Amino acid sequence: MKSTQVTNSIRALRFARGEMTQSELADRVGVTRQTIIAIEQAKYSPSLEVAFQIARALEVPLDEVFHYPSDSGARPSS
Repeated sequence: MKSTQVTNSIRALRFARGEMTQSELADRVGVTRQTIIAIEQAKYSPSLEVAFQIARALEVPLDEVFHYPSDSGARPSS
């Protein structure tokens, strides 16, 4: 399975929320624990809907949970 460029802070945020387990987060989001594990390990990028559900379950903004590397060579669109 290829890793994704999307990184996340799910593990740290789970612990900041009273040591929420992967199973508890999975139940709140409606996915399996294995899905949460794969997302945490950046082996899988969630759908946009699941990403929002994870952020909501962790009670933080989406961009506090998920991070995408900036491309310093990117040009602004005209």
